[in-house]
Amino acid sequence: MNVKPIGIFDSGVGGTSIWKEIHALMPHEDTIYLADSKNAPYGQKTREEIINLSVKNTELLLARGCKLIVVACNTATTNAISHLRENYGVPFIGIEPAIKPAALNSGTGTVGVLATKGTLSSNLFLKTSKDHASAIKIVEREGVGLVPLIEAGKINSTETRQLLIRYITPMLEANMDHIVLGCTHYPYLIPVLREILPPHVNIIDCGAAVAKQTLAVLKKFNLQNLKKSSGNAQFYTNTDIEVLTLFLEDVDNTKQISYLNF
Repeated sequence: MNVKPIGIFDSGVGGTSIWKEIHALMPHEDTIYLADSKNAPYGQKTREEIINLSVKNTELLLARGCKLIVVACNTATTNAISHLRENYGVPFIGIEPAIKPAALNSGTGTVGVLATKGTLSSNLFLKTSKDHASAIKIVEREGVGLVPLIEAGKINSTETRQLLIRYITPMLEANMDHIVLGCTHYPYLIPVLREILPPHVNIIDCGAAVAKQTLAVLKKFNLQNLKKSSGNAQFYTNTDIEVLTLFLEDVDNTKQISYLNF
């Protein structure tokens, strides 16, 4: 099992932000990434639809021999990971908004959360908020329209900037000092966010923490790949490969990007 790949899936290209953290921490691990861009965004779908898509992605990765699966999608984690863990025999690593560190470190007592509808309305998000942020004010905003713009490669567009200003303004008016990015697509917006936000506002992204948790689980189950050479990275998308290629321009030449009808 040790030499088998880590599987990663997301509702599109956003989860590559998680893949990059995993690859940086564990460069010797082989990886397979599924970008389900055809069905993005998951955040607007019903829980049943999200579970069905997550099952489809999981079974594709298991068919390719994956030893562990990272659900690199906040919406899929909050709605489907319990179902996946109950029905499949490999470890699953999930993603959820990093509310706890934001709440612990907030000086103003107000934290902003930018996420999808599917994440904000989930039981897991509500439980995390209750457990770790009951003493602070959380200003939630649904990032409607952001994922399609990112999927289209329009990160620096006027439309993207205007949407971000619209969503962030109420958070700033409430005196937030931390903003939690509750979607794996959103870290790609950090350069734009830094231009919009005052310097005292901290941006919280869970990518590095997810990579550390992945490594911890591999060690726990003795699944680490101990080879010395660089890992092989395979990326699959069910739409045009152009956008996925754009998001992976900074990755070394060991990657393989292919179209797959799934």
